[in-house]
Amino acid sequence: MNERGRVDIAYIEELTKKDYDTVLYELGDAVFRNPTETDLDDKYSGFETAEKYLSGKVKQKLAAAQAFCNQFPNQGFERNVKALEQVQPKPLTASEIAVRIGSSWVDKEYYKKFLMKILDIPFYYKDSVSLYYNPHDSSWRIDKAGFLRNHSYMKVHEVYGTNRANAYRIFEDCLNLRATTIYDTVEEDGREKRVLNQAETIAAREKQNKIREEFKDWIFAEPERREALEATYNALFNQIRLPTYDGSYLKFPEMNPAIELKPHQKNAVHRILTDGNTLLHHVVGAGKTFTICASIMKLRQHGLAKKPMVAVPNHLVQQWANEFRTLYPNAKLLIAGKEDLEKNNRQKFVSRVAMGDWDAVIIAQSSFAKIPISAERQERKLREEIARIEETIEAQWMESNHPKGSVKNLERIKKNREAQLKKLMDDSKKDDVLIFENLGVDYLFIDEAHNYKNLFLFTKMNNVSGISNAASQRASDLELKVEYINELHGGDKGVVFATGTPISNSMTEMYTMQSYLQKRTLEDVGI
Repeated sequence: MNERGRVDIAYIEELTKKDYDTVLYELGDAVFRNPTETDLDDKYSGFETAEKYLSGKVKQKLAAAQAFCNQFPNQGFERNVKALEQVQPKPLTASEIAVRIGSSWVDKEYYKKFLMKILDIPFYYKDSVSLYYNPHDSSWRIDKAGFLRNHSYMKVHEVYGTNRANAYRIFEDCLNLRATTIYDTVEEDGREKRVLNQAETIAAREKQNKIREEFKDWIFAEPERREALEATYNALFNQIRLPTYDGSYLKFPEMNPAIELKPHQKNAVHRILTDGNTLLHHVVGAGKTFTICASIMKLRQHGLAKKPMVAVPNHLVQQWANEFRTLYPNAKLLIAGKEDLEKNNRQKFVSRVAMGDWDAVIIAQSSFAKIPISAERQERKLREEIARIEETIEAQWMESNHPKGSVKNLERIKKNREAQLKKLMDDSKKDDVLIFENLGVDYLFIDEAHNYKNLFLFTKMNNVSGISNAASQRASDLELKVEYINELHGGDKGVVFATGTPISNSMTEMYTMQSYLQKRTLEDVGI
């Protein structure tokens, strides 16, 4: 592992002078052959350490191993099935699962049933109430037939609603995780103005809390419904076994012999080498700089990275270069200064990065932001987004002949994206000398990654601090570069963030970090 960065059985045969079967017998349960990575015509392919194979998405791995056992009975995958069965996460039961109104993993039919129950709507009217979910911004909408307005008047306007906010509106707010708020329109200096009506708002929110409490009691009350929800939740959110990372085996050739990395630093290097995108949120003073420098040199040694780039805060560029050279005196570093990106020097800079065999390119974050991703990639991303919005709008029209607010919101977002696209196409002052893809960078390290947390979010929430609807140019640019690097590696791999404060103000920052580093995982679970 230290020499090759992977389990290389042929290399072990060469070192030990033992044959294939003896090597596998002696390694025993330390290694497994991952069927999804195996080429059956190549007996050396697909081997992984037990640490890696028996962690991560172990439910998917078990299903794959069972399928391979059935298809290729004599390939020895039975031991995989046995080992994976031992490490399956314990299924969670209803008492350990919290369900709130609006969770997107809950079948919308359950929300409809609950609404009909509390408002005493007979089952033969079930087609008169419809719930719509818009996956683009995770918003919900309720449509109801006109005659239901006065059906169960007491329940709609008094028990679960108020005169100003009926039960349907309050339930829709619950679905959208919004606190119901009532405004009055008053005239001031000849202009109309909305003013919060405190008494009505408090009354409406009391009803909202009542609906939420009743939903908690109702959702798991029926055994059949409880089992279905448990199965859905476990399949989506309880399929991972956390790995442990042990980097104690690592040796670092060419490293300064006077410096010994701490165990947590070696473990982090091992994680970067063997796993996907990584967030190093080690406390200040834990030695993130040395961890990154050592990772870069090991990635280069194993051929896993050809040209790593490190984007660091402007005032730390020289300090980073000095620390890198302290740890690796012979490292070949390219330090990108401000003058390298001036108009006359750009061509030279691009050539130096692309043609040189650098261990690392260290660049200031302001300079990093000046190297754009290609217009083609930006255009493709915008067109994909516009197409997705159009699909969602079309689905809304298909489901209902009168889609309301959610479509208006999507139309607004679409207009905004089309304006961005037009600006991109019209940009005649294009300087296509300096393009990120032309540099040949294939691994990206971002120091002080919290500087990129203002990423645009689609949301219908109105009462959560830290949610930004204004995207910073810096964050949008990084998102495109991260996507490009991930594409090169064919998955969520190739990017390392380092910050002592990944979450400083709001839980939204956790989602932001994940949308950079775990995009595919979020998509897989519908978040």
